[in-house]
Amino acid sequence: MAEQFKMAQPKEYFKKFLENDIRPDNRELGEFRPTVLNIGCVSTAEGSALVKLGNTTVMCGVKAEVAQPDADKPKDGFLVPNVELSALCSPSFRPGPPGEQAQVLSQNMADLLQTSKCINLEDLCICPGKLVWVLHIDLVCLDYDGNVMDACTLALISALKNTSLPAVTVDEDTGDIKTDPTSLSNLPVSCCPVSTSFIIFDHNVLLVDPTNEEERLATGAVTVVVEGENLVSIYKPGGSALTDDQIETCIDRAVERSREASKLIKETLYSIDR
Repeated sequence: MAEQFKMAQPKEYFKKFLENDIRPDNRELGEFRPTVLNIGCVSTAEGSALVKLGNTTVMCGVKAEVAQPDADKPKDGFLVPNVELSALCSPSFRPGPPGEQAQVLSQNMADLLQTSKCINLEDLCICPGKLVWVLHIDLVCLDYDGNVMDACTLALISALKNTSLPAVTVDEDTGDIKTDPTSLSNLPVSCCPVSTSFIIFDHNVLLVDPTNEEERLATGAVTVVVEGENLVSIYKPGGSALTDDQIETCIDRAVERSREASKLIKETLYSIDR
């Protein structure tokens, strides 16, 4: 009977739970789903991480190649994030070129890297004006059940913290490039930006870490990116407006989530190094 009610009137079904300040999966309104992090899981990549946020699963791999820098920025390397939402992760996506959501997520990852400045592009310089690193950051959603933004952000930062680059030398006479895979250096990551996403239900109820089902019922959404206790950015893609108090609530929860996520990354990296 409950399943029939859910299918016939999903919004009313959801409201019945919210009246008791709980969600259909028994979470509180401000509670994240269990988060699992596996760092260094792809041996063929310079850095990698897998994040499982509830059922939402994202794999991130960092591949490095050398290239010439832009003439106006001779010491700056390049960061090229790309998010893939394939038909394998959800029947909502179709094979072919990246859809709008994947393109928006890729741009969000690029904006996060630029705004937080967690990577100094000059740290990717090999030979000024001649050679720099290009880091291709590929994020692949393996299972989509909502809030892929937060899963991608956590996977991206974890993979970057796991990235090691080989020593590179350039023969000044011949121009030959040689890499030494036995001499590796860790990629400097200066900070740990963490995103926390919310949906707005029925124009006034805030829910953190939405499932796919909850996203479909949302009247709005907002993502807050913080680094420690510092606000990095707020991304609000239309929909229901937020009051000042609601925005403050989102920022407070984002700071709390940042502590949780940063601790998880540190503990996971520590377990690898032991």
